[in-house]
Amino acid sequence: MKARTYGSSDNSAITAAITAAVVVGGLLFVPLKPLAGQDAAKGQAAAKGGAKGGAKGGGYQPPEGPAPRKADGKVDFSGYWARPYTPDMSLFATDLNGKPFPLENRNARGTVAPPPDPNAAPAGRGAGAPPRLLPYTAWGASNWKNYSPDNGDYTGACLPFGLMRSINSPDPLQVMQDGNFMVYLFEQNTWFHLFPIDGRPHSKDSSTWFGDSVGHFEGDTLVIETVNFNGKTRLDTNGHPHSDQLVLTEKWNRTDLGHVIYTMQIHDPKTYTQDWKITDDAANRQFVLRTDQHIMEYSCEENNKALYEGRIKPPKYDDNN
Repeated sequence: MKARTYGSSDNSAITAAITAAVVVGGLLFVPLKPLAGQDAAKGQAAAKGGAKGGAKGGGYQPPEGPAPRKADGKVDFSGYWARPYTPDMSLFATDLNGKPFPLENRNARGTVAPPPDPNAAPAGRGAGAPPRLLPYTAWGASNWKNYSPDNGDYTGACLPFGLMRSINSPDPLQVMQDGNFMVYLFEQNTWFHLFPIDGRPHSKDSSTWFGDSVGHFEGDTLVIETVNFNGKTRLDTNGHPHSDQLVLTEKWNRTDLGHVIYTMQIHDPKTYTQDWKITDDAANRQFVLRTDQHIMEYSCEENNKALYEGRIKPPKYDDNN
């Protein structure tokens, strides 16, 4: 079997959990019929290098043209979307007014970074951007300081990533939109998340790994609110916490045929003292339509010998979150 090749990750603490959850799965191609937006985009890829969202000097170029629409006039978000791997959401986190949070001490998680040493040698090319210290409550700070994937990250045991961590993952995402519903088809472990987009209220079902999502249109922007999480997942690979009180608000804005600008906002009063968001910067959260690829079958359980043989620890959950 041929594994998909992913882009490089950052230098944050990504250990056995991500190795098991992202690398060990057996991968097979799954032929899918092109969806609206993909089908319309055939043959429209720009030929010139360095086009918006494309690779400079050649390589794949996203299709050009206006955002497609459904028969009812609403923007159609269907397509196969490549999106930036975001293992550390704090790098782009701001308050709701766009003010970045203070830098976090790399050597003392949960504390503010000391002032830079003017006599220190310049950081190497691989140092990466420094993390930001999110506005934790006492519970959130304790959770963050004490988290280590070596002690049992749920993804290493092939449990569902949860909604935000799945969006942040490097795996492709296929979106299907039809009538009053939209579905995320995650390549990661072949998970899906189906939800209405007609403005109906949330259901009263039991809490789940991916939560209960409902969407509505504000002009051409699709706003999706998700509640009722079980509190057993994390926001990103680096393990930023959330609780079962999380309210996640996503916004999809298809700026043209080949691009979506994705923004999100976190409300979780148990974990954070204030709401925060990812900066509204196209370079950070721009999804690119790929018309030359399809999602693949992915089995985390297949060949996950590290879990079967006890080298990866299963998670231990506090039922009180």
